[in-house]
Amino acid sequence: MSVIQASIPLFFLLIGVELLVARARGSGAYRLNDSVADLSLGILSQIADIGIKLATLGIYAWVAAHWSVQRFGAREWIDRSPFTDGGALGFGIDGAALLSWMAVFVLVDFLYYWTHRLSHRVNILWAGHVVHHSSEEYNLTVALRQSALHGLFTWVFYLPLALVGVPPRMFVTAYALNLIYQFWIHTREIGKLPAPIELVMNTPSHHRVHHGVNPKYQDRNYAGVLIVWDRLFGSFQPEEEEPVYGITKPLASWSPLWANVHVFADIAHGVRHAPRWSDRLRIVFGHPGWRPAALGGPVVPPEVTASTRPKFDPPVAPSVRRYAFVQFLVVLLATVKVLELAATLPSHQTAALAFYVVLSITNIGGLLEGRGWAHTMELARQVTLAITAIALAVFDVIPDGIATAAFLFFSASVVWVVRIRGSAEPVSERVTTA
Repeated sequence: MSVIQASIPLFFLLIGVELLVARARGSGAYRLNDSVADLSLGILSQIADIGIKLATLGIYAWVAAHWSVQRFGAREWIDRSPFTDGGALGFGIDGAALLSWMAVFVLVDFLYYWTHRLSHRVNILWAGHVVHHSSEEYNLTVALRQSALHGLFTWVFYLPLALVGVPPRMFVTAYALNLIYQFWIHTREIGKLPAPIELVMNTPSHHRVHHGVNPKYQDRNYAGVLIVWDRLFGSFQPEEEEPVYGITKPLASWSPLWANVHVFADIAHGVRHAPRWSDRLRIVFGHPGWRPAALGGPVVPPEVTASTRPKFDPPVAPSVRRYAFVQFLVVLLATVKVLELAATLPSHQTAALAFYVVLSITNIGGLLEGRGWAHTMELARQVTLAITAIALAVFDVIPDGIATAAFLFFSASVVWVVRIRGSAEPVSERVTTA
């Protein structure tokens, strides 16, 4: 189990705490549809990472083994645990190992800063990273709103660590700790911290700026853990008024699939219609806001306020929301199981389970948008799963008790889908939420 997967229970505990605090303060930081979309994108990202991380880590390990400076006599990194047995506190500190781990952590954070900065400045990289910014809310579930495709592009920026011989275990652990740190800064419930902390560390205040769609906040505060990189390289912006969250061109969808590909679709459209090859290359590798004159010219972000920027919130009946929430909880539990079994199951079984998860969260997103097709797809999914539960029991793949419980749940869900079908409302235009 990876460090990030082991942290999932802590993530959900903190989400629960933030939700209670937000309710008590009446801050309105959470909406069911938005949070389900956030977590669905986190699910999709983890499913995609089953293959992506295996491949990219394999490349990293090969480079470290064949091209690192250690092959030419340089000293190796100390990758043993910095903590030893014994001591007054029950453990001791291996100073040399601790310094080695700290150096790797700082190097990872430095490369994260530049990778993140380029992901806002190069359109093809932004197409992957945009997923994380497309929520119009700002809470701890947004921290889990990650791209399924961004890892295909960004792994190359960490290869310098392989070249200087950082062992894969140290890189993976330091990178995971960097991401885990960033979880807690996705909150509106914590104001500015004491000045020494704000000076050195990335904080909720600094990162709220990074998620702001306000022109003065865009492309600022790229830090992972240490805000000093932004201060050193001229990308720091303090929080003044609270940002308006989201992206310049709103996503206006709860679909996890569309959230991952919509900017890629925009790039493809621009490449097809740009008049010159130089324009096409710049559409792919230039700034995300650049467009040739033939396609309307560069996008100038407008000034925005909460009142002029209504949030996407299509109305659906309460019965549909309840159904979507219950089904999402089941899918969430199924995802945890898939991630646990991925290393031991045959690839075709893992792929089948992953397909079930992706289909489920896609249907749930459609239901929360009030899409008619989502009811049809969901009915087909539940009928198929009920039949599958019977088949798995007949062929002794799973115990009869589990198969019976699954069959009853999926059969009840079939009835539930039929009942809520008449509750669907047409998808509206963007509407303001309180």
